[in-house]
Amino acid sequence: MPTRTSRTAWTGTLENGSGQVELSSSKVGTYEVSFPKRAADEAGGTTSPEELVAAAHSACFAMQLSANVAEAGGTPQSLEVTADVTLGPDQERGGFQLTGIVLKVVGQVEGLDEAGFQKAAEAAKAGCPVSKALAGVDISLEASLA
Repeated sequence: MPTRTSRTAWTGTLENGSGQVELSSSKVGTYEVSFPKRAADEAGGTTSPEELVAAAHSACFAMQLSANVAEAGGTPQSLEVTADVTLGPDQERGGFQLTGIVLKVVGQVEGLDEAGFQKAAEAAKAGCPVSKALAGVDISLEASLA
């Protein structure tokens, strides 16, 4: 299996510095990052590690769910997945940590009822590689058929 690479160039302190995250393997872009905008409610045109984790998790979950739906005898027509990743204080070790992830999916699926879709979604939440990598974070799921 392939290895994918990103690169970050950072200058300055945490509070006053900034960086650029490059998606090196795909070459699809370079994105600005800064801690003040990472910790703010409004991103102001920059990304953050949490947004990148959310992107990875929503994509991975969607792929796994499409496989699980097919394995259960259904046909996924569309899956709309969002991942909300929250950053908060690490009370035990200091600093920050991911405090939770909420996966939300609305699917249009032929051949599965709501219970079958829920079962496939729970299995995808547990089985996608990004979920496995984030096993130390509380991950919740909201799944429904359209």
